[in-house]
Amino acid sequence: MAQRHTTTLRLRLRYRFDNLMAGGTAALIGWFALACLAVVVPASTVLVWADRAAPATLSGRLAAVWVSVGQTLKIGGAVGSPLYVLASVALALVALLFVSTLVGLITTGINGRIMLLRRGHSTVLESGHTVLLGWSDQIFPVVGELVAANANRRRSTIAVLAPKDKVEMEDEISTSTSVAGAGTRTGTGTGRTRIICRNGRTTDPAELARVSPRTAKAVLVLPPEGDAGDAQVVKTLLALDAAVPEPGGAVVVAAVRDTRNHLTARLAAGSAGHVLCVDDIIARLLVQTAREPGLSLVYQELLDFAGDEFYTAAAQGLAGRTFGEALSAFTTSSVVGLLRADGGVALNPDPGTPIGADDRIILISEDDDTAVPADASAYVDEDAIVVARPRTPEAERLLLLGWNRRAPLVVEQLDQFVGPGTMLDVVSLADVVRMRGAFGVAKQRGHLEVAFHSGDITDPELLAKLDVPSYDSVIVIGETGHEPVPHRPTSPPAHLIDLGLAPETGTETDDRTLVTLLHLRAIGEAAGRELSLTTEMSDDGNRLLAPARAGADFIVSGRLISLLMTQISESPYLADVFAELFEAEGNELHLKPVTDYVRTDREVTFATLVESARRRRECAVGYRLRAEVAVGPAYGVRLNPDKGRRVRFGEHDWLIVLAES
Repeated sequence: MAQRHTTTLRLRLRYRFDNLMAGGTAALIGWFALACLAVVVPASTVLVWADRAAPATLSGRLAAVWVSVGQTLKIGGAVGSPLYVLASVALALVALLFVSTLVGLITTGINGRIMLLRRGHSTVLESGHTVLLGWSDQIFPVVGELVAANANRRRSTIAVLAPKDKVEMEDEISTSTSVAGAGTRTGTGTGRTRIICRNGRTTDPAELARVSPRTAKAVLVLPPEGDAGDAQVVKTLLALDAAVPEPGGAVVVAAVRDTRNHLTARLAAGSAGHVLCVDDIIARLLVQTAREPGLSLVYQELLDFAGDEFYTAAAQGLAGRTFGEALSAFTTSSVVGLLRADGGVALNPDPGTPIGADDRIILISEDDDTAVPADASAYVDEDAIVVARPRTPEAERLLLLGWNRRAPLVVEQLDQFVGPGTMLDVVSLADVVRMRGAFGVAKQRGHLEVAFHSGDITDPELLAKLDVPSYDSVIVIGETGHEPVPHRPTSPPAHLIDLGLAPETGTETDDRTLVTLLHLRAIGEAAGRELSLTTEMSDDGNRLLAPARAGADFIVSGRLISLLMTQISESPYLADVFAELFEAEGNELHLKPVTDYVRTDREVTFATLVESARRRRECAVGYRLRAEVAVGPAYGVRLNPDKGRRVRFGEHDWLIVLAES
């Protein structure tokens, strides 16, 4: 038996309306005219018949109805002979059609122009501006730092090009930059800096022209998220070379994540471009900070435009004198090197190195206008200077929790810094054979003995068995590409299921790092000691959630690379400065016991520390007080203090120096 379907009146009316709307323009105009007449004619009739001054005769009232209808529908409503009325109606309809068409054309043109502007396809006509190519979370700290760097300039512009909706980019920058980046805000809060967003593919030379890279002072190519990000950076650099075939004055700064793509990106960037390798830099900083806790805070201060940074000053009266004499020639700035006339950089050269007339002094200062020569040698207290006792490298026990693409680089860097006999235990969900084979990590090392263990670093039982407090230093890195541990249940631990952090879910690596830090904090509290902990994070927002003491060492890869790119875009010579600082060879920043430099039974000036460091062929740039390591925002770090200020140091305080390993 066939089933009967009942259709409601509402559905039938809606169906007929849909058919009406699909009938085309002519049908729509006809039905719309009938609908208007169905409303206007009865309403006009009511108005005439309700009017006390209406004509008394029926013909007069009908004429009044016609006049009302004609005025309402803008067709005149003229009265007279039928031919006259017909002609007036025809002219009115022609005029109405003309005006309506004109209004439609104007509206369409304006809407088209607005949509073009909304899509961000117009060309930026600026010069001396900074161009940002690509879109990722790194754009927010970059914009914030550029705004801070341009705060003392009369006018500056930042142009952003990305395959993203223009309005959406502006909204995200306006919202995020007000929270992240140097306390700045877009719009009226950016001061004299304008932020212009354009939509387009960064790999298309024609679309690159929308942000005028030819007339820019700097071009930053941001590394996109994902495994294909490095390929996108290389293609963008090639497109930039095609868009600007003749070398201009713009500084090109890019970043790739994988070391295997570094050389390719450098070739694409050309001799004038600067390409940073994220994996390499983060691995080196992790190792340096693990060896000397507090170093991440020093780099944060140097890279952030809000504090003291690297600047250069003219040699002026120092020409012909030695670098050692220049160390005490600035009371409110810390001298660290020379920028030669040919563009070469010499960090911490021999104190006897002569300064050329065209050389510039590289120093750490609060701003470029605070790098004023003022002799500080009179503040030196010779009686407070001591001779350091020789220290021999000792064997240590180190723990690396987690495994990712950067882990082999971390192991290699550790081998260059530690003393003979140092043990490194690596614990990760990754298979032991795979860890050993990755990038040849299993090869013979000079100082480091590496042992690999398979295990879940978020498992509190595993961490308890490791006896974490017995290690001299612990490094926690983001774990990616992990696999289930052999001989263990394939289902994840219950505490991971509850938090949504099971390995199979593919969530951000920072989530697992946060869980590991939570367990490490509990272990440290139970042992009654502070663990020497260095942590790698991807998102700076997750660092704020980290269950660790205030002032702990965090290497936030995204923000760190953003700050580096911004610094180099403003001062290209800093590419060579940071390249040497991050290398195991050459000069690096160190935190050394202050007792190796001065006596601690009296107050001493920082000029005394500078002189003591000079005699050891080092550049003193600051200190860290142990009593303030948990007190923000500086956490005991004092960069570039006034050389005339007196400080009483304790036996466990540190001096921050630039020195060879």
